[in-house]
Amino acid sequence: MLNRRKFIKNVATSTATLGLSSLAFSSCLSENKKQKLGVALVGLGYYSTDLLAPALQLTEHCYLAGIVTGSPEKAGKWKEKYNIPEKNIYNYDNFDSVINNKDIDVIYIVLPTFMHKDFVVRAANAGKHVWCEKPMAMTAEECEIMIKACKENNRKLSIGYRMHHEPITQEIMSYGKQKPFGDIQLISVAAGYRNSWEKATDTWKLDQSKGGGAMYDMGVYSLNAARYVTGKEPISVNAQVVNDNPEKYKMSDMTTNFQLEFPGNIIANCTTSIGMNVNYLNVTAIDGFYNLSPFQAYNNIKGETSKGLLTKTIPNQQARQMDNDSLSILNDTEVLVPGIEGLKDIAIVEGILKSVKEGRKVIL
Repeated sequence: MLNRRKFIKNVATSTATLGLSSLAFSSCLSENKKQKLGVALVGLGYYSTDLLAPALQLTEHCYLAGIVTGSPEKAGKWKEKYNIPEKNIYNYDNFDSVINNKDIDVIYIVLPTFMHKDFVVRAANAGKHVWCEKPMAMTAEECEIMIKACKENNRKLSIGYRMHHEPITQEIMSYGKQKPFGDIQLISVAAGYRNSWEKATDTWKLDQSKGGGAMYDMGVYSLNAARYVTGKEPISVNAQVVNDNPEKYKMSDMTTNFQLEFPGNIIANCTTSIGMNVNYLNVTAIDGFYNLSPFQAYNNIKGETSKGLLTKTIPNQQARQMDNDSLSILNDTEVLVPGIEGLKDIAIVEGILKSVKEGRKVIL
């Protein structure tokens, strides 16, 4: 069995071997001649209800075709609001029968993190392309299983890192290679919010074993930003948990601070929290600086550099993300954020959790 480092390396370099998959999918496209892809949302919580479903009314290359929910009440409301055919409405038990539904091309997993692996595998085995919200899974091993399932079924897997589709963020990402401000010296990045579950202490959002807590809920924003700013992979991490309310956060972290060391003596000071509002990305380089505040909001991303302001905007981040991922399927090109990207983050998350548990720096 391949070890994790070998697996990541093999997945990252395997796109050249997918010719048969491309031919098979091209044949499928020529038969169906679809202009827009049908998307089914799995899990109808806040993100699906308030953001993804409205965004799917704005997309050019995909549309809301179906839903998967454990709530009959929600199913009825969505059916009426979005005119969804009864045959395109599934629950968690009969979900696998989506294999016979030609209206649905893509399954978008918007469930608690601990449920991602099982539903991604089920969707791939049903012959559907898969979009999965971040964080990708609970462990790197689960990520590997998800990637393998999609590859074996010749289906594309995209992880919902919407910021990778946002133009100001894309410009910041380009600086890591082009170095218009010289080599990076220091990164400070924080992503967090003050949660509103003052009484709901039993929610999964406060249970780290289910993907709750600061590191799983918001941590990949800070972690992924440090990686895309440098264009490099960290070599070590040292992490600490701050908990001002141990009774409320007895099963998860409230705030996690972690320091990532990158090649070239680059240090990233990262914070993630569900106990305070923080949202910034600051980069210091030899010949200047560049900052985003907020850096991961749903709109109004604002940027400033030592050479001027960053002002590119798009009307809807989720619509851009889903349209880009749809075009990758329709044109059979590589998705912008493949499963390997989510895997790399989760492997580092495991290192962060180990650092907290053992109280020491962990070599990645």
